Order: sequence, then C-alpha cells, then structure tokens
Amino acid sequence: MTLCTHGFLTQRLSRRLERLKQDKSGAAAVEFALIAAPFFFLIFGLLEVCILFIMSTVMEHAVSEASRSIRTGQLQQGATPTATAFRTAMCAEMFGLLDCNSNLHIDVEQLGGFAGGSVAVPLDGDGNVDEGEMGFDPGGPNEVVAVRAYYEWTLITPMMSAPLSNMNGGRHLLQANAVFRNEPYGE
Repeated sequence: MTLCTHGFLTQRLSRRLERLKQDKSGAAAVEFALIAAPFFFLIFGLLEVCILFIMSTVMEHAVSEASRSIRTGQLQQGATPTATAFRTAMCAEMFGLLDCNSNLHIDVEQLGGFAGGSVAVPLDGDGNVDEGEMGFDPGGPNEVVAVRAYYEWTLITPMMSAPLSNMNGGRHLLQANAVFRNEPYGE
C-alpha cells in the first residue's frame, strides 16, 4: 500500500466517522431500549394492581350481597342452611370473574359481640391457606356474625409483581369481610 492510498483511506474513514457522529436516526431506538424495561415494569405493575383492586371490589360485593341472606334469616330458616348454599349464593354474585371451586375459602362465625373475633389472616408458615379455624355458624336472631371470604389470586406477571405476592407460588390472598347483627327474624 502506498502512502498516497493510505492517506486517501484515512481521509475517507475520517469523513464517514464524522457523518456517523452527526447521524441521529437511531437515537430514538437506543433511548427506548434504555427505558423499555422500567417502562414495561411500571405498566405491568399498574395493571396488576388495578386487577387486584377490581377483584377485591367484586369479592366485597359478593360478600355483602350473600351475607344479606344470613342477616335476614333466610338462610337459617331455609331448607338447606349450609356452607354450600352460602357459597352458591356468593358465587352467583361474582359475575363469573372468580373461580369458586378451589380458590375461594369462606369463614362464617357467630361472635359474642362486636368486640370478639379473630382478625388474623389464615396463612400457615408455608404461605398456604389454613382452613383449620374456618367454619360455618350463621348464628340466630340478634346475634353478631362475621363473614370472611378469602380468594387465592394467581398474579398475572409473577416476576414483575413479586412485591404484591403475600402467598407462596406468586399468589396474592384477597380478603373481603362483613360483620353485622342478624335481624330479629322469627320473633
């Protein structure tokens, strides 16, 4: 290679490098690549929180509406005052948005008054629902009753929504409650 050719190549390479430095056509793609991961993390996290809020609201509605049959004595005076009948009434109020078969846990207990009752979340040491303390006692007329419903919600984006998980396996335990005094039915 002669000196003249070498100078020409160096000059040509120098011009191309100058043009490349001034070219901004790929800047947007590079900038987006830098912010894409945090952006999608925020978007999916926001969607997950919104879905949890909506499902919690659906559960609160279902507990409120199904508890009406206990509060008025319709369930206790009906042909089958069982946990299954209450579960069926509650599932009918969930608009088909939540699976009532295996993920829904219901605890109905008669309390000695408004100051009684347990507020502990029924999770065992491994992060699974412990139904050992749950039962079904709708009480009688003028008795105070607590209805608690728990739903094991599987998070949609478990890797990104790990801070929302309060159970093992990337799940979140939703809870809805109602505490009321039964009406004086049958009197």
